[in-house]
Amino acid sequence: MRKELGRGKILRRLLRYADKVFDLRMRIATVKDGRIRPRIEISAVISSCMVMALARLGSLNALEQTGSNGFWNKWIGAALPSADTAGKVFSVVDGEQLREIIKHLYSRLKRNKALEPSFEHRFALILDGHESHNSYLRCCAGCLQRVIHKADGDKMQYYHRHVMAQLMCGNFYLPLDMEPQRPGEDEVAAAERLLKRVLKNYPRAFSLILADGLYVRAGFFQLALGHSKDVIAVLKDERRDLLKDARGVFELEKSTSYDVGNVKRECWDVEHFTSWTQLNGDVRVVRSLEASYVKRQRTKKIEKKVSDWVWVSTISKQRLSTENFVNFGHGRWKIENTGFNELVNYWHANHVYRHDPVAIEAFGLLTMIAFILFHAFINLNLKPEIRFKHTKLHWAHMITSEFYQLLKTTGVLIPP
Repeated sequence: MRKELGRGKILRRLLRYADKVFDLRMRIATVKDGRIRPRIEISAVISSCMVMALARLGSLNALEQTGSNGFWNKWIGAALPSADTAGKVFSVVDGEQLREIIKHLYSRLKRNKALEPSFEHRFALILDGHESHNSYLRCCAGCLQRVIHKADGDKMQYYHRHVMAQLMCGNFYLPLDMEPQRPGEDEVAAAERLLKRVLKNYPRAFSLILADGLYVRAGFFQLALGHSKDVIAVLKDERRDLLKDARGVFELEKSTSYDVGNVKRECWDVEHFTSWTQLNGDVRVVRSLEASYVKRQRTKKIEKKVSDWVWVSTISKQRLSTENFVNFGHGRWKIENTGFNELVNYWHANHVYRHDPVAIEAFGLLTMIAFILFHAFINLNLKPEIRFKHTKLHWAHMITSEFYQLLKTTGVLIPP
């Protein structure tokens, strides 16, 4: 056990695993930029920033502080690029080439049978928007704008927002792509642009799309149906005729009840609604009235918590049961914890490495690559008796610690 967790062991094994299974350095070497006769190769910049992402340093300046160590000559074959150089290079990186790396990671995981389907042997694609950061002072060509009303007057706020596509598997949440929301458009417009690219790059990766109530639009549903994909989306706009009709029918239909842990679900499942005239087709509406009991820490009282969920979908009962329909509906919310929350809090996905729209997107894609490599390594490469001994957060902290220890001592990351 002590040998398995020796100094630098996890980090070295992670990088060897990335090279052996995913050809990481070879893939990085294929990335090009728009510079003519660059003094510093882009592969050196991306390789160093990949180590920064895997070690979760969260800052180009933090990375630059390690540049005096001879370790970098052995890892990237050159001196460590400065923070300013890294930022400038990422401002001209072609994001499509980074997406090709993510596509390659997915293909290898799929070919190695490392991805398991979710409920009823299905893979689902989750789409959701996320605001990465905002500022009253800094602005770039890709910034969105809004007026914030304050006590001392109105202020213009600049912010960035993107939509992420994440594959929901039975054992893994795999980020596939992201698309920035452009000035003058809403989230769904960016999501449709993202979905078209995902459908092109991953045509057979999923059969179901999970989305928020914002995506209940005829154009979005028709785009999915045009590629033989079904959609499950939250239905929460009380002004919709579809929701009004569904609530009326639910009062007449018999419900089914079952327990999931300490949650009691009462479900209604009705097909062939035609109230959504813009869609030019019938849809299925499912309601889940859920009750659970929570013990408050301060008062020690047990309180009943009730939530009412309604979804609209194009998939029939014959192809997806009510119980698993609700499981998929709730699975969309896991992107907040497993996706955005982990990427933001532990992988510094919200950090602005350089305030430039191209750089923000490129660093976001790089973070997704590091995220996939880390989880693939922990889930698939570590032996169960080692993997389950500690949490993934523990392994992440261990990698960060070993990175600095390697810089301080051996100066060697991967043995020849």
